[in-house]
Amino acid sequence: MSPEASSPRPGGRAPDALRPTKITLGAMKYAEGSALVETGETRVLCAASIENGVPPFLRDSGSGWLTAEYAMLPRATHTRARRERTKVGGRSAEIQRLIGRSLRAAVDLKALGERTLTVDCDVIQADGGTRTASITGAWVAMVQALGRLYLTGDLPGWPLSQQIAAVSVGLLGDLPLLDLEYTEDRDAQVDMNVVGTAAGELVEIQGTAEGRCFSRGEADALLDLAMAGIAGLAESQHRALAPVLEEVAEAREARRGSRRPVEAKAEKDLWGPPT
Repeated sequence: MSPEASSPRPGGRAPDALRPTKITLGAMKYAEGSALVETGETRVLCAASIENGVPPFLRDSGSGWLTAEYAMLPRATHTRARRERTKVGGRSAEIQRLIGRSLRAAVDLKALGERTLTVDCDVIQADGGTRTASITGAWVAMVQALGRLYLTGDLPGWPLSQQIAAVSVGLLGDLPLLDLEYTEDRDAQVDMNVVGTAAGELVEIQGTAEGRCFSRGEADALLDLAMAGIAGLAESQHRALAPVLEEVAEAREARRGSRRPVEAKAEKDLWGPPT
């Protein structure tokens, strides 16, 4: 029996399998950090920019800021959508706030100094999971941008604290599924987006039932499925970023090695001669 015949999913994918995922680092020439994320037929281009200065509410605080913007190209979907020229639509506003919150969970903003890191996520093609793919790719683009800033000596310390990725899960015909495609997302009785860390901690959960309720046991099963998927996505992120992370690790080790212990002075030597 072929995989297609034995599986209810398009292409014969197993219920607990991610779509084929590819992350291309440095997909844009001018951005401080960038990544093209391809998960199945969904494609998202993420670019990270770092600018001096922070919003007014953070001025003179010594803290940096991290924010995100999200948009879809007009023909990213089956039919053309109008461009959001002057006003961000409600869905886009909600998604970009989610991306920003998720990334801020991964960074020590104090270590940024008074700088703003903005990640732009533009959906080139949508086949389900655009917000989760945006978060996964945004983290990669952000790390590349932070790595460049750290390697030039402009950051006193490495500000990254967590590895963040995201994936969708759902119940379709009472079957728990990982990484929903558009047709699965459209027909699912339960749809959940989960943001988590490579260490297995949760950052955010968005879950909705459509047509029926779901139990605590079903929710737990979906979360377990999502965290397994996030672990797989974290491996893809790490492979894409391996050269950057290796350089940063070497630079951090060199900085630690250059810090020589200071010999304690006798108390009499701490003071100059009386005047």
